[in-house]
Amino acid sequence: MLFRSMNKKTGALIIFGIILFFLLVFGVEFFEGIWSFPSFSLVPFIIVALLGTGIFTTIYLGFPQIRYLKHGIRVTRGLYDDPNEAGDLNHFQALTTALSATVGIGNIAGVATAIYYGGPGALFWMWITAFFGSALKFAECTLAVEYRDFDSKGMTAGGPMYTIEKGMGIKWRWLAIMFACFAVICSFATGNAIQSFTLSDQLLSEVTQVVGAEHWLTIKHQITDWYSVSIQQVINGIAIAFIAGLVIIGGIKRIGNVTSKLAPFMAVLYVVSALLIIVANIGDIPASFAKIFSMAFNPPAAVGGIAGGTLLVIMNTMLWGVKRGLYSNEAGQGSAPIAHSTAKTEYAVREGAVALLEPFIDTIIICTLTGLTIIVTGAWYHTEFYSTRIDPSFTEPLLNGSLLTSLAFKDGLAYIFPYGDKIITLGVLLFAISTVISWSFYGDRSTEYLFGEKAIPVYRGFYIFFVFVGAIASLEAIWSFGDAALGFMTFPNLVSIILLSGVLKKLTNEYFAVDHPTYKS
Repeated sequence: MLFRSMNKKTGALIIFGIILFFLLVFGVEFFEGIWSFPSFSLVPFIIVALLGTGIFTTIYLGFPQIRYLKHGIRVTRGLYDDPNEAGDLNHFQALTTALSATVGIGNIAGVATAIYYGGPGALFWMWITAFFGSALKFAECTLAVEYRDFDSKGMTAGGPMYTIEKGMGIKWRWLAIMFACFAVICSFATGNAIQSFTLSDQLLSEVTQVVGAEHWLTIKHQITDWYSVSIQQVINGIAIAFIAGLVIIGGIKRIGNVTSKLAPFMAVLYVVSALLIIVANIGDIPASFAKIFSMAFNPPAAVGGIAGGTLLVIMNTMLWGVKRGLYSNEAGQGSAPIAHSTAKTEYAVREGAVALLEPFIDTIIICTLTGLTIIVTGAWYHTEFYSTRIDPSFTEPLLNGSLLTSLAFKDGLAYIFPYGDKIITLGVLLFAISTVISWSFYGDRSTEYLFGEKAIPVYRGFYIFFVFVGAIASLEAIWSFGDAALGFMTFPNLVSIILLSGVLKKLTNEYFAVDHPTYKS
């Protein structure tokens, strides 16, 4: 009732103020705890929410991720593209823009992090998240196109905030505002600082290999008791911010043009390299899959009984798989609908069919390839999971994030050339930049919804600045902040999918009841 009686800007300022207050008072750790609720339940609440909604949507819509997969491929190929329909991007550009935001550090560093803490079994739970996540992608993106709006310049304005307000009514505006607030916050962390940090960290590692750890470029200068930074990191931050800014300032059409070329190139390069490693270790693939399945349900308990019993270990593996699976494909999070709402189409379901391809491409294919390279090359021995639960006598360095994947590629491609790790450096560069670019649009649209078009230049300025901040920040702080914002961003979107499921089913049945003509042979 309160938010119906005040304008959107006022409501946004109030909610933003409340969020920042709780962040300052309770800290990021409190918000990140939403993922697990360890004091209340053994099964993390976010897993129940995501997988529960995914299972409900899958059954209620009759397994759309299977039934409409072929149609989604046909739409993506451009067979149904009508240049005269309303929207900003064609179906392929909308898909690549969304994929550029999802196919990123989550595929390189995210998978490695999941295995580092949760073991090989975490990959199984990433698959589960992707399968049911495909139904969520279909649902949220269909609704986003159905309830999208257009701004004063004729540009599309869509996403869960519009779905909630227009589809569920003005009484739900507070929920729409909450989503948009967390989307803006999440854009600075998930889509920005995490990408920038990983890229900067990878570049620092490369420079260190050339000049040494004690060089004036790479030596860490202690700023506080808990923070240190090198000159190279500062240089990295300036360079990354400059490159991203050149594209971001141009808006969605420039973003779409860049990502439609960048996303396919980087995906093919990464996939081919990973396949070369897998082919060279083809005899170990069956054992690797066996390890994934067995450790998903029966992971080894901690040596000496440390860190809880088997059930807690399983929950830990599941949590890391779901967290990194969601981070990888963003299914149910509500970010991708903002990109897909720009599609040139009059049929909301048509774009939903395109969107369901994302988790298959992102998680089932690319993340699986990453995980298999880490396992078959033995790189996964350099993880906390292995050293604490399997072999406490392991004394070699532990590696997390992109550095773990780099080791896998270096060892796995050694039979061809000794610089396989450089492919990860290039992949991190392309993935990170593309994700930063695409996520800027998500925050851009959320800012416009909250505060109007005049606020967009201010947002873009802060966004580019946070690219620099991420490059010189610490890994743990960034991941915690990103996970916290991502979790809270997800819930309003899931609520809208459930409450509008009837509308969704009606739209789906009406669309597939008609034989739609193609515009291309």
